[in-house]
Amino acid sequence: MASVTTMFNSLAALLLAMWSAPAMAQVAKPPGGAMPAPASPATVRIGGSSTVFPILEVAIAAYKDKTRNAQVRISLKETGTSAGFRQFCNGELAIANASRAINSRELRACQARGVRFIELPIAFDAITVVVNPANRWLSMLSIRQLGQLWGRQAQGKIKQWNQLNPAWPKQPINLCGPGKDSGTYDYFNKAVTGDETNARSDYFDSEDDNVLVRCVAKDPNALGYFGYAYFARNRALLKPLMILGSKGMVAPTVASVQSENYVPLSRPLFLYINDQAIKQQPEARRFVTYILQNGLRFVESAGYIPLPASTYRLVESKLYRNVLGSAFGGKQTVGESLSVTLQRSLEQVKRAQFR
Repeated sequence: MASVTTMFNSLAALLLAMWSAPAMAQVAKPPGGAMPAPASPATVRIGGSSTVFPILEVAIAAYKDKTRNAQVRISLKETGTSAGFRQFCNGELAIANASRAINSRELRACQARGVRFIELPIAFDAITVVVNPANRWLSMLSIRQLGQLWGRQAQGKIKQWNQLNPAWPKQPINLCGPGKDSGTYDYFNKAVTGDETNARSDYFDSEDDNVLVRCVAKDPNALGYFGYAYFARNRALLKPLMILGSKGMVAPTVASVQSENYVPLSRPLFLYINDQAIKQQPEARRFVTYILQNGLRFVESAGYIPLPASTYRLVESKLYRNVLGSAFGGKQTVGESLSVTLQRSLEQVKRAQFR
């Protein structure tokens, strides 16, 4: 992961040097690595992105196994990033999973309800465009072609493969994609059409990525897109397409994301933590800490691309220094390199140190 890691050497050295012993005392592990007993049986409610869902699913299973305590109650639901933010900004969730940064409308909603949060990047993703393995004519699409196919102007008009390329067969294109509550929907449309709302609606949609996998897997004429982990778990059922972008024709792989060549469809994934919830629910704070301290393992196990190993400690510092707010100002940073995106987030720790 040299391209991403190199950008953080100086930032990491500076931030780690600023960590005094008193500052780190609050994150010290108990003797022998044992998890402290929960102070409350209250349910830790988590919701949002179906993309991030597999990471939390792995983390919850490992956490419950480690604590072996019947009082640990964690509720996890996949509703889509946008739906998750609506619940989060209403104060209904302790943690929101998100496959994009919080937008300006959601920031205003949180502010109106007095919901303050900590924004934690936890992984990288490659939005993967797939077809059925029976599709023999297609191995690559350009960002321009994706925009022609998925943009609002294509609705009711581009219905067959030969309309994208005359060399392709005169057969129907059956599209499978995320619904409007999905952060993947927002990010993908912004990347391929320039506007997250510029999207056709005449396609099969679902907030459940497993449903989208089945949509493509059962139909030789289907094309869909979703998070990399859902492709990785179903390689035998799906054929990934190479994407022609600003770095040339690139396949969605762990290596292409780490080298920052899979643009603009690579992106960071986030957890948003309600700061009052983790103060009132000790179990929520313990669980989030456990995720960050084991982030690389959980992310790899779920099929995504982890942050540089040393970076998880810096992300953990955002939690324990209670660094509030978003580093992105309500804007979607589509096409920005992952190293710049991640550095932007971690710079919040540096600024907080000098307040």
